[in-house]
Amino acid sequence: MLLADLPPGQLQLWIIVAYLAALILLGVASTTVFKGTAVDYFVASRGVGPVLLVLSVFGTTMTAFAIQGSSGEAWKSGVGVYGKMASWSGIVHAACFFLVGAKLWSLGKRYGYQTQIQFFRDRLESRNIGVLLFPILALLQMPYIILGILGAGTMIGVATRGAFPHLFPMLDAAGAPMLGHGAVPFWLATLVCTAVVWLYVWLGGARATAWANGLQTIIFLIVGVVTFYFVADRLGGFAQATKMVQEYNPSKLTRAVTAEHHQIYEQRLAEWTAYQSQGREGAVPPTRAAGGAGDALPPRNTEPSKVESQNVEPPEAQGAAQGGGSSGSGGGPKVQGSGEALQGGPEVRGPGVAGADRSSVGILKPHKPKEMTELEFLSYGFIPLSVAMFPHLFQLWLTARSAKSFRLTVTLHPLLIMLIWAPCIAIGIWATSAIAGGKPIVPFTPESPGANANQVLGLMVASLKNPYVSGLLAAGVLAAILGGMDAQFLSLGSMFTHDVVDHYVKHDAMTDRQRLLFGRLFVIAVVLVSWVLTLVLRETRPIFGLAIWCFSGFSALFPLVIGALYWRRMTKWGAYASVITGIGLGVCYYVKAGLEAGFSAPMEPLVPLPGLGQTWAVVPACPMVLAAAAALVLVSLLTRPPARSTVVRFFPAG
Repeated sequence: MLLADLPPGQLQLWIIVAYLAALILLGVASTTVFKGTAVDYFVASRGVGPVLLVLSVFGTTMTAFAIQGSSGEAWKSGVGVYGKMASWSGIVHAACFFLVGAKLWSLGKRYGYQTQIQFFRDRLESRNIGVLLFPILALLQMPYIILGILGAGTMIGVATRGAFPHLFPMLDAAGAPMLGHGAVPFWLATLVCTAVVWLYVWLGGARATAWANGLQTIIFLIVGVVTFYFVADRLGGFAQATKMVQEYNPSKLTRAVTAEHHQIYEQRLAEWTAYQSQGREGAVPPTRAAGGAGDALPPRNTEPSKVESQNVEPPEAQGAAQGGGSSGSGGGPKVQGSGEALQGGPEVRGPGVAGADRSSVGILKPHKPKEMTELEFLSYGFIPLSVAMFPHLFQLWLTARSAKSFRLTVTLHPLLIMLIWAPCIAIGIWATSAIAGGKPIVPFTPESPGANANQVLGLMVASLKNPYVSGLLAAGVLAAILGGMDAQFLSLGSMFTHDVVDHYVKHDAMTDRQRLLFGRLFVIAVVLVSWVLTLVLRETRPIFGLAIWCFSGFSALFPLVIGALYWRRMTKWGAYASVITGIGLGVCYYVKAGLEAGFSAPMEPLVPLPGLGQTWAVVPACPMVLAAAAALVLVSLLTRPPARSTVVRFFPAG
């Protein structure tokens, strides 16, 4: 059988399998230079050069949040996402690598540190700082891992829809195919992905992680640009794709919302509402409002079997089941709501996008304009501070061969962020108004019941109709998603081994062989727990919002690390106060938001400043960082300064 004769989705599956096999081969290859020591397993004997360091550091920061999350958030909020995340990240990440990463690498090499907590124990003269920090770091890391697994399962489900209709059927009560019909089920897709990542981490540790991240970074950088080109081509070109946004959702192209944006929204909404009522008695077909010269659209098919059965997949809108679908009993999201979810009616005249200017009236439901205030935009500058306390980034920093290795990372990281974020955000913006074959590619809006922004990128990729390109793009997106999971698994294994078992159980007397064994065993536990939690939390709503809450927690620890590195007067009590204040405030914000919106619902990652209204809303990281910094300074000044020997050890010049 020729590859072209394979059922839909099977070719994409084999491309993904080939990519996962390449990761396993990298893990096997890394064993040929593995020295069999704990230092080699956890930090690659501190021998990673500058090129591999920049690729591995960038690869581990570009996860589902940056790839799927950015597209989904741009689809919801518009172009401002690039400014509030990509621009801030490019600047702040580079500054953190220079001010924090290089400094921690130097201290780690000098004193043999392999975890953050080891450094803080010595710097703060506190043997028990790990009791506070370890559970916080682990709990903040787990959602980050779960987001990656969620993204992987979703992408594989999108790419393999229709591959095995008899093996993995997805049918409604009437026996009609649903979204996700025939796709590799979510549980199996996520199990295979996590197993592959675990395998090469088990085999080669930090070196295999660096190699895999290097490969994955190259893949998704190339694929990101290719995706951008092919999606634009599918939509009729860059100009046509943007023109559709200007006509239907112009607010997505600006940060602020104007009166004209609201006027266009009301006009398009009226056209859409009229289109939905076509075929009903007394309904008036819509015409082109801008001049009124457009042709009346053909009547909408109101045959019950084609309209009211909302489980049937739109032929042209290549939907993505949440989590990639599952077998019949497992369920998957149905396309809900007669008008809300399925925006388009029958295929209309005109060759796809080329005729959209005349025949798309009423097919697309416009998005309600959403403004981003200047204060909200500025507050997002606090989110990238989180990289200074990511355990997995600390782990990668320690693998550097020398301090000079950081130069390339600081220089190239902002450019690489631009190359990845810009195409993903552009695709998300285009998705708000994209039509293919006379139907919306994304068959729901942010206001639709059960709308899932995580699906947007998968829908756009699946609309390409070329199985070779779709398979390669799916593998590339998967590379970006899996790129951060390996370092996260390894860092949690390292922290448990060094900061829990060795320090508290073995009293810092473990042998090298024992450290290696416990590290590998705990990685297995982390992988299994992460996978099970992902199955439980698979209905997680937008990746972007949940990630912002997670990153805010890491950002709240930024005053701790910057104070420990640059302020001699900082005390252990100041550190405890800073952590408790910053994280405690974040927990209060999260619980309050959860009680108001429901913990299973999407929680907007914005909080009002104390005493001010929602017009002064900011991301939680802003007040959390400020409160943590204030507590650090105040309590440190009120308590006894650190011993002179500690100051001399960490600040030799003083």
